[in-house]
Amino acid sequence: MRLTIFAMKLRPFTGLAEVGDGEIVTVACEGGGYKKHESAYVDEGALVGAGSRIWHFSHIMSGARIGRACSIGQNVNVGSKAVLGDGVKVQNNVSIYDDVIIEDEVFCGPSCVFTNVINPRAFIERKNEYGRTLVKRGASIGANATIVCGVTLGEFSFIGAGSVVTRDVRAYSMVYGSPARTRGWVCRCGVKLGEDLHCKECGASYLPEGEGIAPEANYQ
Repeated sequence: MRLTIFAMKLRPFTGLAEVGDGEIVTVACEGGGYKKHESAYVDEGALVGAGSRIWHFSHIMSGARIGRACSIGQNVNVGSKAVLGDGVKVQNNVSIYDDVIIEDEVFCGPSCVFTNVINPRAFIERKNEYGRTLVKRGASIGANATIVCGVTLGEFSFIGAGSVVTRDVRAYSMVYGSPARTRGWVCRCGVKLGEDLHCKECGASYLPEGEGIAPEANYQ
């Protein structure tokens, strides 16, 4: 799954290319503009896509990449080597550290936690040992879940609130617990599938594929 952000031609945030709208300002960027609260900081060298919104007390560090039409909630930090695709929703109190890659249309619930070092010590610098975390398109991460670095969350997977994820999660898998384990399968629309792998909400059907499942027909 490609990250559409890589195809974007954006210019870095440069300061006061903005139009006042009460406490919300619109910042010019190529292809449109994005909005940020006046208390938010977007460092020079960060890339933010058109139509995105950045709310109170958030900090987007230089080098960070944020796609189009994203919603960055209150008190969010996005690291200098983090990447967010298009349409990502990040709720309040989330830190997205270096080497966390989030594809399009991912939901990050309130106070969910990412990490990037597997064995941190305050007195040992391990910046060259960051573990890469990949969150694939359409995945949802519940409130207060912890994602230990080095894992991949599959497309449209669903991470239950309060879970501790320590290993890869398959596409369309519903996981929860500490450590998180597969508890069933979930439709692209977010509804848990029955044993027949049919979604009662939207009517989609899935078929077993290896150790996982796949849509019976391609979505448009």
